[in-house]
Amino acid sequence: MSITVKFLISLPNTVSKLRIVIAFLFLFVIFTVVGLIIGYLVGNALDWIIIFVAFAALMNLISYFFSHRIVMWSYHAKTIQESDEPKLFATVRDISQNAGLPMPKIAIADIPVPNAFATGRSKKNAYIVFTRTILSMLNERELRGVIGHELGHVKHNDILVVTVAATIASALMIGARIFGFNALFGGRKSGQDVILMVVLLVAAVGALMLQLAISRQRELFADEHGARINNSSEGLISALMKLEAWNSKKPMLRANPATSSLFIVNPLGGANVRNLFSTHPPLDTRIRKLRELGI
Repeated sequence: MSITVKFLISLPNTVSKLRIVIAFLFLFVIFTVVGLIIGYLVGNALDWIIIFVAFAALMNLISYFFSHRIVMWSYHAKTIQESDEPKLFATVRDISQNAGLPMPKIAIADIPVPNAFATGRSKKNAYIVFTRTILSMLNERELRGVIGHELGHVKHNDILVVTVAATIASALMIGARIFGFNALFGGRKSGQDVILMVVLLVAAVGALMLQLAISRQRELFADEHGARINNSSEGLISALMKLEAWNSKKPMLRANPATSSLFIVNPLGGANVRNLFSTHPPLDTRIRKLRELGI
């Protein structure tokens, strides 16, 4: 692979690192602001700030170390050895070396829809998970495009960024439910719990918007990586068209919306999750961006 291609592939790294820093800063800022509001309404502001910041740190530690295990368990993905799929391993190893990445672990999910995702907290602990169907559906050129895309996520630390953003939304939504439940059944006459529930809901929606915006952006970065690492965009374009068509008609019935952003195409189908609330850019946007690369 030429020095020029390596340079172009590495361009998103600085942006990726900046996104990680921003995501973590946003996490602590939003929890601090919510803590201040709660403290103002019910007293002990400093205590609430400490509680929310500590909760944020705990949630991120859990996500950082265990999220890949949770998502693989939820989709019944099992790690395989090279003897199980020697051709697949050879292809992944070749593309990984071209990308300057360690060989990721490979897992197979016995799900009757074609899709793939990357997970793991770092480049050295990365997994690429393929559904059994995608391996039989795509040709070698298309599969190389998918592998390059997933390795782009690994290279740019996308999994960590999206996990952090998802943690923010989940934690705030849990808080909103707690205060909402207390407002209904806690017997308090004041409207403080209702106000706090609304504050947390607004914060959770803001965190969700951040998560979705990051997810859409990371998909475009990963698409570019998949095209450049293979010096061709046509294989990935063809793969995306096949996968989008299948998943739109036959969405994954037991897909978790919280993890749908991990997949190369949305496993929930695209008809009702486009635009602002979509985890993935529209297919025509992805194809246009890939063709603009001129490879």
